[in-house]
Amino acid sequence: LTARSVAAAFTWFSHVCRCTYLAMFQAWAACEGWLVSALLCTHYHLAMPAATNDPDTLRRLLLASKTIAIVGLSADTQRPSHGVARYLQSHGYRIVPVNPRVTDVLGEPCFARLEDIPFAVDVVNVFRRPDDVAPIARSAVAIGARCLWQQLGVASAEADAIARAGGLLSVMDRCIKIDHRRLLPSP
Repeated sequence: LTARSVAAAFTWFSHVCRCTYLAMFQAWAACEGWLVSALLCTHYHLAMPAATNDPDTLRRLLLASKTIAIVGLSADTQRPSHGVARYLQSHGYRIVPVNPRVTDVLGEPCFARLEDIPFAVDVVNVFRRPDDVAPIARSAVAIGARCLWQQLGVASAEADAIARAGGLLSVMDRCIKIDHRRLLPSP
């Protein structure tokens, strides 16, 4: 079994099943161990999965966090970012919209950049294209956030590496609303 043959199999499988290399990698890592996973990470330039995908770690993070900056939060009620922010706000979190094109969302003033927020932020939740996330990760480190959370469909290995190197927890390609519902169900 070589990295090239595994890579070819993953390419074929991704086209047939219409899933991402990251999803396949995570399934493979769970079954085959770290050595083959490391080979695939090197080939596809993926980050090794961090412990922050662990349900207990995510639960503790969600319980300890109070303020969540949402980068890319839209004022459009039909956008996923708006629905996630509304849900988090209704569950007691202080949401902080970060979007230079909007003045306020859900009754909260909007900031153009993370660095403009005048108070502490626990989680930086990102609704942006993966190519845009690395600078956001640098900003999250600079403001002293505890976690960089890349929403479902957002997976930047570079941003993940920046966040972890800066001492932040890093969550990739997961929805904070879905995880909150699953890990902290309402009574």
